[in-house]
Amino acid sequence: EVQLVESGGGLVQSGGSLRLSCVASGFTADDYAIGWFRQAPGKEREGVSCMDRSDGTTRYADSVKGRFSISSDNAKNTVYLQMNSLKPEDTAVYYCVADPHLFDCTVHVALLYDYWGQGTQVTVSS
Repeated sequence: EVQLVESGGGLVQSGGSLRLSCVASGFTADDYAIGWFRQAPGKEREGVSCMDRSDGTTRYADSVKGRFSISSDNAKNTVYLQMNSLKPEDTAVYYCVADPHLFDCTVHVALLYDYWGQGTQVTVSS
C-alpha cells in the first residue's frame, strides 16, 4: 500500500522559512514522480513543485521559483520542500503527491497523480 506522510507545516511570519517533508512508502520501484500541490481556502489546487525520481529533474510553478526548492533523500524515501521568503499568499494546505506511472512530473495537472498525502497546513502571517 502506497502512503505519503507529510510533516513540517506551521505558522510563520512573512519572509520566514519552513521545510516540509514527505515520507513515501509502498512503491515497488524508485522511478516515480513526486511533488507538492497546495490549496488555499476558496481557491483551486495549485501545483508547486515536482521531481522525477528517475533522474532528479525538478520543476516549479512560476509563483515559487527562486523561493522554494525540492530535494530528496533516497535513503530515507523522503522528499523535502524548502520554502524561503514566504509570503501571505503562500498560505494553504500543502499536499505531497506521487505517481509511479508518470515519467515526466508536472505542476500543471493534479489529476495525473494517483497518490496524495493527508496535507499539512502552512500559514504565513503578514
